Amino acid sequence: MSATLLGQSILSGIFSGSLYALLGLGLTLSWRYLKIINLAHFAFIFLSAYLTYQLAGPGGLSPWLAIFIVVPLFFVLGLAQQAVLDRFKVDEFASIIVTFGMTILAEVFIQWIWSADFVRLETHFLRGSYEVGAFFLPKQEMLMAGAAFGLCAATAAFMRFTWLGKALRANLDNPQIAASFGVPSRKLSLMIAGVAGALAGIGGAFMALLFTLAPAQIYTWFGVVLAAVLLGGLGSAMGVFAAGLLIGVGEAVTMAVTAPAWAPVVPFTMLILILVLWPERL
Repeated sequence: MSATLLGQSILSGIFSGSLYALLGLGLTLSWRYLKIINLAHFAFIFLSAYLTYQLAGPGGLSPWLAIFIVVPLFFVLGLAQQAVLDRFKVDEFASIIVTFGMTILAEVFIQWIWSADFVRLETHFLRGSYEVGAFFLPKQEMLMAGAAFGLCAATAAFMRFTWLGKALRANLDNPQIAASFGVPSRKLSLMIAGVAGALAGIGGAFMALLFTLAPAQIYTWFGVVLAAVLLGGLGSAMGVFAAGLLIGVGEAVTMAVTAPAWAPVVPFTMLILILVLWPERL
């Protein structure tokens, strides 16, 4: 295998790993701080992707404008979902079943509106690649990777340095003591749910730009994104970014030196090794 092929494979792995991190960022926040395993997060991603496709494709809007419409909408959707889960006192275990049911309903809704056929957003927005020596850097993937890193870094800084971030961590450690110091637990949980929904909206917008869409693809992302979330550590924004890169590069190099069929083995092998060798990490 040539050095050029290996280098291009690593670059491709960095881009795909950045997408895993972007898709997992909202999920890791809700899992850690809300104690909700929100499988409907993937439904939000695909609903956002299809809505972006509708607005920027048949609707004729700029992808930038489509994103500015989609993200606030999914902030509200995430907030509304959490309000419903709180209303019915859905716990961590039950959330798996409830949110998986929501995902199935979302898939049916997508098929009803857009059919089960493949759709593709045809746009000239950042098409093409930069050529750097022997390597090619796709413009859309570079924008997505930059957005993923920026959002992960901003989230990590927010959780570490702001009052709201400290309040969230205090509420997680001891809700009673946090409440006695005036921490509004209910409002914070709704805020985190809204932010997770908005992050799903951003991830979905990039999905629409990068991939051909089909409703059944919702479930194909479960395994690798959940692996990135668990490997990165629940609630760790930069952890999920590092884990996403590790998985993405591992998959890309595996495909380059063996065969594409072996790529799905990579994230679960890493996850098993972490469970065996470093169980306290999870």
